[in-house]
Amino acid sequence: MTQNKTSGFTLMEVMIAMAILAIALVAIFKLQSQSISMSTDSRFMTTAALLAQSKMVEAEADSTLANHSEDGDFGLDYPQYTWHLEVGDTQLPQFKKIGVAVTNKLFINRGTYTLVLYKTTGM
Repeated sequence: MTQNKTSGFTLMEVMIAMAILAIALVAIFKLQSQSISMSTDSRFMTTAALLAQSKMVEAEADSTLANHSEDGDFGLDYPQYTWHLEVGDTQLPQFKKIGVAVTNKLFINRGTYTLVLYKTTGM
């Protein structure tokens, strides 16, 4: 009288369990990566919008609004961000177009935020 007890898992069961685990982990890591990417993009958009608005306020305060273009950075507070300001004419002579583009040097794609304002010249 011998009893043949089989306890434990077969090799096939272990391989199937490992495959399911691997698929689940890949999906979780992909979701985590997307979450980090979206968080970084959101932080850039918020910071760039605030910096562009501050530069736009400076340009808008300029009473002459002469056509010109200039570049610069935001100093030590935001070393990776640069700005480009352009004031130009529009098709209507009483309006000027003020454009501010803020760029993050660390971003390869989608690293530029542009803000445009049309202002009357007071004519």
